[in-house]
Amino acid sequence: MALSAEQVQAVALLARLRLTDEELAVMTGQLNKIVEYVEQLHEVDTKDVEPLAHPLPISNVFREDRLRPSLPRDVALRNAPDTDGEFFLVPPVLD
Repeated sequence: MALSAEQVQAVALLARLRLTDEELAVMTGQLNKIVEYVEQLHEVDTKDVEPLAHPLPISNVFREDRLRPSLPRDVALRNAPDTDGEFFLVPPVLD
């Protein structure tokens, strides 16, 4: 399957690219080489290959969620610039 210059121009338009005639010729050649390379994948026998989402084994690297005691309120508020004794006080950002 070879791409025509008109098809490449249509793709360039969708990508909001303005190509000169010279750039269009270069891009057409390059995209055709890419398409030819990808078409080689059809020659590979994948009959016994199981579908996969990632080529390498992946494991969750996050720590396990465990319930732990939180800071006491007075310790959490100790370094706050302004509190009412129960909550952090912050300047309003909306009218």
